[in-house]
Amino acid sequence: MNNKMADTTSEAKVPTVMWAQRNDVVFLTICLEDCESPTINLTEQKLTFSGKGGTNKDLFEISLEFEKEVNPQESKYAVKPRNVSFVIKKKESGPYWPRLLKGIKKAFWLKTDFNKWKDEDESDDDMDKNMDLAEMMQNMGGMGGGMGGMGGGPGGPGLIDDEEDSDDEDLPDLE
Repeated sequence: MNNKMADTTSEAKVPTVMWAQRNDVVFLTICLEDCESPTINLTEQKLTFSGKGGTNKDLFEISLEFEKEVNPQESKYAVKPRNVSFVIKKKESGPYWPRLLKGIKKAFWLKTDFNKWKDEDESDDDMDKNMDLAEMMQNMGGMGGGMGGMGGGPGGPGLIDDEEDSDDEDLPDLE
């Protein structure tokens, strides 16, 4: 691993990072559950991240030097229960970057986020509609707010009816 791109101390682990892009933004997700006290520094060339998380509250660190410059002032991030998500504004809108990181062709911890990926030649309108639906479905999945049980509408899949099923029987109490 190139230390310039993913600097870590010997005690720290490297988190899995997923990414996708559009002409004007990069979507970046650091996969770390229950992240506590993250330290995040975003500059025009680089993102550094450090935080404790996972089941053992291990230390995770990573440093990403971008292929091209970004605009830190217009970029956003959110610490969520399962990950830390970023929407990073590219400094110059235009053709897709050939890769996320400067000088690195392949990193074991870097993966393509196919849920957010869009080919350069796809229509923005079609993808935006699909993305809105995907985001809506994700938000409904019990991550606070939303519809929790994803029951759908009346008569939809997952709806629990008041009617008894034919295989419902009185079962003995558990002791």
